[in-house]
Amino acid sequence: MHNISDDRYQYRRHNKNLLMAHLIFVVKYRKELLFGEIREAVMQYIFDICVRKHWYIRRMETDKDHIHILLQYNPTDNISQIVSTLKSYSTYHVWKRHGVYLRGYFWKENTFWSDGYFACSIGNVSKETIERYIENQG
Repeated sequence: MHNISDDRYQYRRHNKNLLMAHLIFVVKYRKELLFGEIREAVMQYIFDICVRKHWYIRRMETDKDHIHILLQYNPTDNISQIVSTLKSYSTYHVWKRHGVYLRGYFWKENTFWSDGYFACSIGNVSKETIERYIENQG
C-alpha cells in the first residue's frame, strides 16, 4: 500500500528522468504520535497526495516522532513545493479525522509537523543504503 519497490524511469513528453529525494519530517515538539491509527492515517494521506501529483513513494517508514520518505518526483516540481504539499495535506486530514485526540497534544489547531524538514538527493548514496536505513526505523 505505501511502498512501490521497482525502479522505473519516468517518461514525459520531452524528458526521461529518475529524480529521487530522501525526505524527513518531524512531528511538532517531537511529540511521539506516529503510532497506531494516526501513523497509518498520516502515511495514507501522504500516499494519496503523491498519487494525485504523480510522485512515487519508493519507501516510507516512521519512527515515533518523525517520518522518512524516499520519493521519486518530476523535474517540474521543486522540493520545497513537494514538502509544503505533503505536510499541509497530511496535517489538514489528520486533524479532520483525529482532531479531538490531537487537541490533547497541541494548543494550536492544524499544526502537526515542525516547520523545518530534511531533504537530500540520493545521488551521492545508493538507493539501497537509503532503503535499508528507512526500513530499519522504528
